[in-house]
Amino acid sequence: QVQLVESGGDSVQAGDSLTLSCAFSGRSFISYAMGWFRQAPGKGREFVAGINYNSGTRLYGDSVKGRFHISRDNAKNTVHLQMNDLKTDDTGIYYCACSELIRPGERPGEYDSWGQGTQVTVST
Repeated sequence: QVQLVESGGDSVQAGDSLTLSCAFSGRSFISYAMGWFRQAPGKGREFVAGINYNSGTRLYGDSVKGRFHISRDNAKNTVHLQMNDLKTDDTGIYYCACSELIRPGERPGEYDSWGQGTQVTVST
């Protein structure tokens, strides 16, 4: 059974940078595409970024393109989300998810397992 544990969430100021991490265990990490989603209060789960098994494909949501960077370390079974120039709209709970699809999807339903989430709060 796959387990995902996010870390790195924090309260920061607009313009700051923050890196989230997700530790994967339970199955073969390289068999999964990985994704990050976020959910703001009162809103649905929004796709942030996705990466395929060998980092050859990376996708980003329109609102984070050019500011966020997703990466993975297959030797350490971890995936990271580097977030730069944070904005108040980036506030939310950030979830790590894994998918057996070859290409990372942009819809929550394309992912098989989820972490518990980590809170990111950006203030002015």
